[in-house]
Amino acid sequence: MSAASLEITLSQRIKSMFYHAYNSYLDNAFPYDELRPLTCDGQDTWGSFSLTLIDALDTLLVLGNQTEFQRVATLLQDTVDFDIDVNASVFETNIRVVGGLLSAHLLSGRAGLEREIGWPCAGPLLRMAEDAARKLLPAFQTASGMPYGTVNLLHGVSPTETPVTCTAGVGTFILEFATLSRLTGDAVFENVARRALRALWHTRSDIGLVGNHIDIMSKKWVAQDAGIGAGIDSYFEYLVKGAIMLQDEELLDMFLDYDRAIQNYTRFDDWYLWVQMHKGTVSMPVFQSLEAFWPGLQSLLGNLDSAVRTFQNYYSVWRQFGGLPEFYSIPQGYTVDKREGYPLRPELIESAMYLFRATGDHTYLQFGLDVLESIEKITKTPCGYASVKDLRDHQLDNRMESFFLAETIKYLYLLFDPAHFLHGGEDEGAGSWEEGGEGGQCVLGAGGFIFNTEAHPLDPAALHCCSRHTQERQELHDLLLSLSQPAKPGAGRPGERKAAPVLSCPVQPFSARLSVLGQVFSDDT
Repeated sequence: MSAASLEITLSQRIKSMFYHAYNSYLDNAFPYDELRPLTCDGQDTWGSFSLTLIDALDTLLVLGNQTEFQRVATLLQDTVDFDIDVNASVFETNIRVVGGLLSAHLLSGRAGLEREIGWPCAGPLLRMAEDAARKLLPAFQTASGMPYGTVNLLHGVSPTETPVTCTAGVGTFILEFATLSRLTGDAVFENVARRALRALWHTRSDIGLVGNHIDIMSKKWVAQDAGIGAGIDSYFEYLVKGAIMLQDEELLDMFLDYDRAIQNYTRFDDWYLWVQMHKGTVSMPVFQSLEAFWPGLQSLLGNLDSAVRTFQNYYSVWRQFGGLPEFYSIPQGYTVDKREGYPLRPELIESAMYLFRATGDHTYLQFGLDVLESIEKITKTPCGYASVKDLRDHQLDNRMESFFLAETIKYLYLLFDPAHFLHGGEDEGAGSWEEGGEGGQCVLGAGGFIFNTEAHPLDPAALHCCSRHTQERQELHDLLLSLSQPAKPGAGRPGERKAAPVLSCPVQPFSARLSVLGQVFSDDT
């Protein structure tokens, strides 16, 4: 079988996997957040907003299903309400709901949805994302700027809410919140995300590490284990991806400073251990499955040799069990008690996708095939796919998290489709980019998508388009206002010409811009 026909066959198998899980959710669990695959019913987990449907929306388009994307986008607009008396995780709501809606909004043109004038700076899915994010803002109203972990969507932060939250819960907002601010023109989202990042940065230890859980009021570290896994992982991910998406040197400098400490204190034989944040002494010689994003992140920075070796370590664990246990003891070469499960996590597949793109090494395709076989053989039920409770005997758990459809299947599919538009591929020819903004002055979708930590792709070009558009509207507004106001006495010397303010890249045609400034009049004025 040729490589091309194998790709097509595998792509079809991955699509079938998606639809088995997706249709099982729709038939048995909607409108609950998640499917329970062993009992064929649903449950609310992270809120109460049909979470699996929001999380799976952009995957539908990645797989090429425009019709269902359109149906679900309309359905969500009609049925999801964030004005509810529910305690929600600030972190999870941001990465899954806000991220999912932003991504769907930015991909809506490809799905054939009718776009509002000025898209991507306007649209119903964008308004939904903004509505959800506004519900999270009360969590950031703290003296330190670091957010609480939970917020009530109707009443704000409970007076009894704990001030202790994990590091990732403080530092995983800049992608979604900066995107929102640049698209809507409201700076509050990006500002609170940056304030939280800077506050966290100032709490690092003398040797340059951060712990696992912090008291956001006292800024004291409650859990002082430092590593790259659970509770910390996406903080580092967002410093790198935020730096790339926003072309932001401050974020990159922060990460590079951390990375030096991580390489110095936590890396041993291309594994990353947990150490005491102040002393650098080993506290837990374990590998956690959530750490498997790291080789992919390293590849984004060009650290390929290190990334490849670390991936091979993690792949060896997969081969041992047919999945990654939540915790794996490196000295013992086996699972850790009560952490033997595999909840269908995507992180190692994510790294494989990045490393295959960077190296072209077919080892990563072989890994993808192993994953496909493993998930089908071990976790498939008549009603979706179930988390593995124990990888030693492959007992199943009655849960299918929304990230299975948002991330695991999406990354697997993209691994075997290197020409996909999300990779900047050319399979769509001239249709691989879009016009955006008023008058179509922006180019979108030309490649360089950034995936948030829930695998929701964001287009950096859209941010530039809308932030420029907002700035120019404000400049034009100020200019027209100044022209309409009478000059104040003594404002200038007689005969002195006041220089007109210069606009940046024009929203209108060039001649119209100059006629507004009073310098040129076109023939039809």
